[in-house]
Amino acid sequence: MPIVDKKAAPPLEGNSAVILVAVLGAVIAGSVLWVTGNRSLADIAWALAILVAIVPLGISVVRDLVHRETGVDLIALLAMAGSLTLGQYLAGAVVGLMLSGGQALERFAGARARRELASLLSRAPRVVHRYEAGDLTSRDIDEVRQGDRLLVKPGEVVPVDGVISEVAVLDEAALTGEAMPVEHQVGDRVRSGAVNVGAPFDMRAITTAEESTYAGIVRLVREAQTSKAPFVRLADRYALWFLPLTLVVAAAAWFTSGDPVRALAVLVVATPCPLILAAPVAIVAGISRAAHRGVIVKGGGALETLARARTLIFDKTGTLTAGTPTVSTVEAFDSIGGTELLRLAASLDQVSPHVFADGIVSAARSRHLELEFPENVREHPGKGIEGSVGGHAVALGQARWLMAGKPMPEAAAGVRRRMEAEGSLAVFIAVDGRFAGALIMVDPVRTETPAALLMLRQAGIERIVLLSGDRKDVASRVGESLGVDAVFSEHSPAEKVQAVLNERHAAVTVMVGDGVNDAPALAVADVGIAMGARGATASSEAADAVIVVDRLDRVAEAVLIARRARDIAVQSVMAGMGLSMVGMVLATIGVLPPIAGAFFQEAIDVAVILNALRALGGGSLHPGVDRPLAPNRRRGTLVAEREG
Repeated sequence: MPIVDKKAAPPLEGNSAVILVAVLGAVIAGSVLWVTGNRSLADIAWALAILVAIVPLGISVVRDLVHRETGVDLIALLAMAGSLTLGQYLAGAVVGLMLSGGQALERFAGARARRELASLLSRAPRVVHRYEAGDLTSRDIDEVRQGDRLLVKPGEVVPVDGVISEVAVLDEAALTGEAMPVEHQVGDRVRSGAVNVGAPFDMRAITTAEESTYAGIVRLVREAQTSKAPFVRLADRYALWFLPLTLVVAAAAWFTSGDPVRALAVLVVATPCPLILAAPVAIVAGISRAAHRGVIVKGGGALETLARARTLIFDKTGTLTAGTPTVSTVEAFDSIGGTELLRLAASLDQVSPHVFADGIVSAARSRHLELEFPENVREHPGKGIEGSVGGHAVALGQARWLMAGKPMPEAAAGVRRRMEAEGSLAVFIAVDGRFAGALIMVDPVRTETPAALLMLRQAGIERIVLLSGDRKDVASRVGESLGVDAVFSEHSPAEKVQAVLNERHAAVTVMVGDGVNDAPALAVADVGIAMGARGATASSEAADAVIVVDRLDRVAEAVLIARRARDIAVQSVMAGMGLSMVGMVLATIGVLPPIAGAFFQEAIDVAVILNALRALGGGSLHPGVDRPLAPNRRRGTLVAEREG
């Protein structure tokens, strides 16, 4: 079936179902008439089927010619026109039927492959239940503001990110792909998009609807549905090369045999369908499967490029490490005790998006401290956060920012020296303008990181690089423990960009990060992957793919899904085109007459499309481990350096 090129599809889009029904009805009517002996009427019915299919196709071809474009849809037009001219009405009717049927199959395949993506859009919450002066009211979700007290009823989608006031049981499958409900305790932060499968609960909003996790995912999904893969454009170029080849073979068949029916048979059996339809179906199916595993890929181009990746660059904090440092000790510099310092800090950090916030709040909750909701909160990016907690002015952040030019107390200076020696981190605390203490934080390597890196090795990644803004000793310690191939430390955002560009010269390179400072590097990588489980950050907007599950092993799964989808696309294209060429040769020597050729090539089309749909599933996402995780000796041992 010579199917219409994507650029020529619009005339068929709106009425394709009507066209398919009309053509099918005419073909069936002609077949019945032929069986009952009314062969003249049968030819009229089949000719009518050809006319119904050829009119919108002719409009498409004329439009392309006006714009000086010629697509492979010209083969279909010539085949049907030739069938009318030479009286091969049944062959032309079959081509017309399969042309319209192919459009229907394309829509089915696309709908099947995008099911998980579309479900995210359809579930987007639109109304919230907000407490106002003690009364419960229903408001548009866009009216929600930070600090609003909301009620989430059973079966409803959590509308915005927030802190819950009571135990809640949530189905987070749409966000994480995990089937089991998750129980959250009082004070936990929950993300929009999860479904309440337990009792109703109250929550405090910490984001607006526009800033929420779910809104960010919806934006990414819309981008994913509107892009086209470079691989598919490459397939289109192959299809355009196939057009002159088909015309040459058809002309040769006519010239050598003296029979124009031979040329018609070649046109009928020639099929660009594996190029134009099978490849996109496989790529879109791969995008769908990735979405089901919690990886939103922003288009076929990103998926196809990911399949060719050989180098992976990881940011450290929040990517290879947990990204939510835990509190190891509390240092008190003033009369306020360590327990009270932790309570004040955790109360303020309930509404902070900073990577340290979850660890501080979790530490307070594990000690059963009673937290208060903060007021007048102001975030200072890169410096800290301040607000009011129980009548106290509390500020958390860098020592230099808290001191505002004043001399640093000796106790604080001692903490900073210890941080440098141990490779730990600290959040300093000021209460009512006094430098009160510090929380010593540690950021452990994710439990799944070693297995994830090993999966990437098994998936064909040859070089793994750690790229960090941390000090050389801290970054090197993490890199050595994980067996990466190279460590680049103390890099600014601009230096990260240069490091990624340097790696791109050698191989297709993927950058994985989660922070705002990773956004430029994610943008310049061949494929940027953001760890976006904590919300729609600048890194998520700059990336080509976003992992909405807080699990590093999904990076390896994404690579495996991408490679399987691309392999299936190539397989479908090559097998389909190879079989079509065999059919063209058989038609040239007279073995396949037009009607037999029509059925022959339609069998090929259906086979390659069904093969492309295999990308929706199958293939192991956890390949067997057959070698230890170690530095890639072919590319050298670990290095720790700073590029100036």
